[in-house]
Amino acid sequence: MLKIYGIKNCNSMKKAFDLLNELGLSYEFHDYKKQGIDTTTVKQWLDTCGQDQILNKKGTTWRKLSEAEQQQVLANEDNLIQALITHTSLIKRPVLQTAQGFVVGFDEAAYRNLK
Repeated sequence: MLKIYGIKNCNSMKKAFDLLNELGLSYEFHDYKKQGIDTTTVKQWLDTCGQDQILNKKGTTWRKLSEAEQQQVLANEDNLIQALITHTSLIKRPVLQTAQGFVVGFDEAAYRNLK
């Protein structure tokens, strides 16, 4: 079964839910805004996908951080993981876990290839 991580009230998430439902694919939703996210999961994402795929630098949360705070987040992996756990809006959405790995961000073609 697929597992999709994100925040319920997000346009990218809504697109992902709609497409998964349209394709008739079963999935489990993990709302990390409400449920939180653990270190192991975030580390797995970073190890598999890389910082550039996981860290949402285009979002408001990142832009609201001062230059010094941004540099601190980027200083090492532990700081990055802690920031992603503390400020879950820094995680690109959605993160879709499949049997083959992860799809980060809404990618219609990748979702359609799951069928």
